[in-house]
Amino acid sequence: MSKLIFFDTETTGNTDKDFLCQIAYKVADKDNSETFSGLYKPPIKIPPEASAVHHITNKMLAEKESFQKSSDFPKIKILFEDKDSIVVAHNAPFDLIMIKKEGIEPKKFICTLRVARHLDKEEKIERYNLQYLRYLLDLEVEATAHDAMGDVLVLEKLFIYLKNKMQKKLAEESLEENAVIEKMIEISSHPSLLHTFKFGKYNGKRIEEVMQIDKGYLEWLLAQKLNGDGIDEDWIYTLKHYLGK
Repeated sequence: MSKLIFFDTETTGNTDKDFLCQIAYKVADKDNSETFSGLYKPPIKIPPEASAVHHITNKMLAEKESFQKSSDFPKIKILFEDKDSIVVAHNAPFDLIMIKKEGIEPKKFICTLRVARHLDKEEKIERYNLQYLRYLLDLEVEATAHDAMGDVLVLEKLFIYLKNKMQKKLAEESLEENAVIEKMIEISSHPSLLHTFKFGKYNGKRIEEVMQIDKGYLEWLLAQKLNGDGIDEDWIYTLKHYLGK
């Protein structure tokens, strides 16, 4: 029987060169509703701009162990890598990279960001970050923003909302809950194809329209994404799609 594990990491930054300094999770299992949150000393210093987001400082972690050397690590590795575990995160590719650096590779995952985009066919949602969706969708939850456990609690509510929406969407197929979960896993397993710019000089314009009037901009943006140290799987996939690469 599958068990869902909602998790979030707080990190030294938002690039593939960064490391986790906090991990929190909640196991949503009929027989077990465990919650956990732990702080760890990363191999690099936390810059002020990251501390300004999650309020974790180098001083707070000075006496902490690294994640891999902590007594928490073996238990979390076993839990996350269990064949029956499905880990759930918002913008999961980023969090998965952070825990992969520590030696943890879950077998199945759900990305609520990709599922939210998939269900928003008409692209009515302006932004997809977790806290924006929390208030846009009126998710009722008492949680502190940008704290790993706070984000986990919001994540769980968002997952329930998305699962219910997908269940209704697929009702005519009479799918059981497990089939809906499998559909969410499938959606999460590949990058999202984006259709509209939500930033920059072409904010609000369809990408296919920009392709016709300024292909060079798409070429430039793809080069930026490929050469940067950000984690932009969805944008790289999208730009390659429109550019025919």
